[in-house]
Amino acid sequence: MKFFVKNFINGVITIVPIILAVYVCYKVFAFLDGLLGRYVRPYFKEDYIPGIGILCTVILITVLGWLSTQYVSGRVIRLIDRLLESIPLIKTVYSVIKDTITSFVGEKRSFSKVVLVELPNTGMKCLGFITSEEVENWLNPLADHVAVYIPQTFQVAGITFLVPKQQVQIIDMKPEEAMKFVLSGGMASAKKKGLPE
Repeated sequence: MKFFVKNFINGVITIVPIILAVYVCYKVFAFLDGLLGRYVRPYFKEDYIPGIGILCTVILITVLGWLSTQYVSGRVIRLIDRLLESIPLIKTVYSVIKDTITSFVGEKRSFSKVVLVELPNTGMKCLGFITSEEVENWLNPLADHVAVYIPQTFQVAGITFLVPKQQVQIIDMKPEEAMKFVLSGGMASAKKKGLPE
């Protein structure tokens, strides 16, 4: 019985993460491949190779990105951008999606600064990410504050706090490592300098 339990636990620790990682990668691949794959598949018929849909998506996004930098097509895209930002309800959804994508891949990328924030009157600290240092743009009394996103353990959801700058301690830690540390409930090893192991 001990032999069975020991090897079952070893299997859970070693095999289950591999299976789940492969499954998630497969699902993501299938989703991305299906975006344009369903439209190009009829042209290839039996010659269709999984991944062509992703390749077409990458090429299309690259071409549209290039067009956005050109004079005429760029003006048309900016016109569509302004139009979407002026339509009620749609502008809310559009701005959230646009700001979220920009925060991860844009020049003004958020989640690049990992910080420690002390919880008031507790002495406890939590790990977070500065998402905006320009809070005063929409509320002047908060000129000395920054927006800090605090992710929650075992899920992507989190809470955004407006914290005084002097209470925020920037630490030397990669955002990926910090997110992994928080999402795992502290079980992932903290190998970077600003966070003691």
